[in-house]
Amino acid sequence: MRHLLPTARRDEHGASAVEYGLLGAAIAAIIVVLVFAIGKLVQGGFSTTCTSLATGTSSTQTC
Repeated sequence: MRHLLPTARRDEHGASAVEYGLLGAAIAAIIVVLVFAIGKLVQGGFSTTCTSLATGTSSTQTC
């Protein structure tokens, strides 16, 4: 059992996997934030366009 302990201390494969997992989670969180931020901008653009089209026509449809 004692001969396995020194190699377990030097083995960093598990630490690397955890670091990659945290990096992946951080990137995913950034992507989610960007998608929501861009979504609000796109929604505003579509709303403005729809309102402009609706005021130019005599349609009863809403945006």
